[in-house]
Amino acid sequence: MTAELTAQVCVVGGGPAGLTLAMELAKRSVSVVVLEQSGHFNRSFRGESVSPDSVWLLDQLGLLDRLEGEYAQMHHMEIIDSGSTVMRTNFADYDYPHPYPVELPQPALLSALAAAGREHDGFTLLQSATAVGLLREGGESGAVTGVRVRTPRGEITVNAALTVAADGRFSKVREMSQLPYEKLPLDRDVIWMRLPFPAEWDSNTYRIRIRGGEHGLFIPTHPDSVRVGMNIPKGGLRDLRSQGLSALHERLDRLAPELSDTVREVVRSWSETSMLDIFTTVVPRWSMPGLVLMGDAAHTLTPILGQGVNHAIIDAVTLAPLVEQAFADGGSPAALGRAGEEFQRSREEAVRRSRGLQLRQERLFALDGKVGGAVRRSLYRVVDRNRALQHRVLARAYFQVQQPGPIVARRIAQRPSPRV
Repeated sequence: MTAELTAQVCVVGGGPAGLTLAMELAKRSVSVVVLEQSGHFNRSFRGESVSPDSVWLLDQLGLLDRLEGEYAQMHHMEIIDSGSTVMRTNFADYDYPHPYPVELPQPALLSALAAAGREHDGFTLLQSATAVGLLREGGESGAVTGVRVRTPRGEITVNAALTVAADGRFSKVREMSQLPYEKLPLDRDVIWMRLPFPAEWDSNTYRIRIRGGEHGLFIPTHPDSVRVGMNIPKGGLRDLRSQGLSALHERLDRLAPELSDTVREVVRSWSETSMLDIFTTVVPRWSMPGLVLMGDAAHTLTPILGQGVNHAIIDAVTLAPLVEQAFADGGSPAALGRAGEEFQRSREEAVRRSRGLQLRQERLFALDGKVGGAVRRSLYRVVDRNRALQHRVLARAYFQVQQPGPIVARRIAQRPSPRV
């Protein structure tokens, strides 16, 4: 006999989106079961960049103090193109309660979210639990009423008035729901690796290096390493690997010669790297009867400006009170359906703006040749010299939910970075 669980909400996916939502629902006395495919929270090469808005939200949710010592503030961002600094941002200039992005390893964030959720009755986290099918009312086209789940102890069913797909950019629940979507591949993929942090760099700066059509992201990673992401042509991994590991080393030489010796010491096989397929996903409808999509399942974004975790957390704090109200109104399918529709209306424009900003940045990165490179450098220098313009551009990515506040009061209240 198949074991059964019943909850008001079943969340598929125990990443930042799913666990933040589950924690917030449990706080509101909504019973929730979270299904996480992995048996642990160790997510290598996953998003660790948390935008200022999400730092503020984590503070509002009472989680930032729990994470003290686990993250590093980023104070600057610099773009160097063909050896010249074309743009530099000082986040201290932004007049918000939390102006600094942070680098926060996902195991620490997810563990803190899970621990906070367990403090409330009605919160259940099942790990090593894979959603293998949707329960339907009256056949394949009926309302979703829960999930069939494969676990090491056998298959179980989770019955729920609302199922939430928070299972990421390759969402299985989205596929099983048959909600239509469009996957838009970009012109590049990214090779990721993790290296020891170079002694000559300060540890509080995001670095973007560009040379011709090649570019790299260099992200300080708590406590003592740097994540490196280098572009390759879409589908170009096989061609790069056919050239041998030296081709990867030489590509990094051109972008960051400071890391030349280190990459040869550390990256001695392709297994020391990870490839990220770069695409964005547009989903016209984020919900159907009994089901809501959120996070990357609803709106996959690219790695540019670390928007994945940001929108996941904002999604969660937006959806939770809508679901709470729907259950307070009786928890009918109609009430839950209205909650899903209102969630999409509330979030769609912000996601559209972030996607547009990312795609414009992707096009700038892709400019090549003498003329293309000169145009790109000129555009970055215009933004660098015009502080008001720079603030407007970055505010669209980093400051969507915080309200500006007195800068003196903010500086007095600002927590010191746990890592200096």
